[in-house]
Parts: sequence; C-alpha cells; structure tokens
Amino acid sequence: MTVEVPRETVTLTHIAALARLGHALSDETRTRILLTLREAPAYPSDLADALGVSRQVMSNQLACLRGCGLVESVPDGRRVWYRLADQRLAPALGDLLGLVLAVDPGCCGPECTCA
Repeated sequence: MTVEVPRETVTLTHIAALARLGHALSDETRTRILLTLREAPAYPSDLADALGVSRQVMSNQLACLRGCGLVESVPDGRRVWYRLADQRLAPALGDLLGLVLAVDPGCCGPECTCA
C-alpha cells in the first residue's frame, strides 16, 4: 500500500527564502552566529568575543543575516541584542546539522575531493 504525503506548493517566494538561507549558511561566520543564536539571544560584542571575530566583522555579518530575514535586532536601552527571527529556525538548524553530519561530514570541507 502506498501512502501519499501531501506536498506544499512551492512558489518563487519559497525558492527565494531557501536561497537566502543557503547564502547565509555559505559563510562559516554566519553559520556559527546562527548556531549560537539558536541557543540564546546575544549582544553583538558577546557574539564577537565568543566567535573570535572583530566587532566590525560581527556587525557586517549580522547586517547580512538581518537582510536575509534570519535574525532580528531588539533595542535594549543604548544597546541592541540579536535573536533568530523565527522560533522555528532553531530546530530547523538542528535538523540540518544532523542531516549534514549523517550524509558525509568530510564532504565539501577544506580537503574535499568530490569536486
């Protein structure tokens, strides 16, 4: 017996959203930011210190992630902290991480020979 699973209609909006996520994940620093923010919101300076990057780099990467619609800034007095823009992103990142590790953790890394 075959069970049919209903599929969501894929639109250009869906494709653009996945492309933005792919762009965000194509940079190691942005990926590390997203994985860190799935644990808890953070101030840019704390993220920069935790990830070992300059505050300028952090500012640029957060601006990119904000532009992709993946993070949002929250004013806090004279400071601003960041969180994932959608609560569903945290488990989705965890699922993606599990999937990538299950497929081949060595593929497409610095010493990849698949290309």
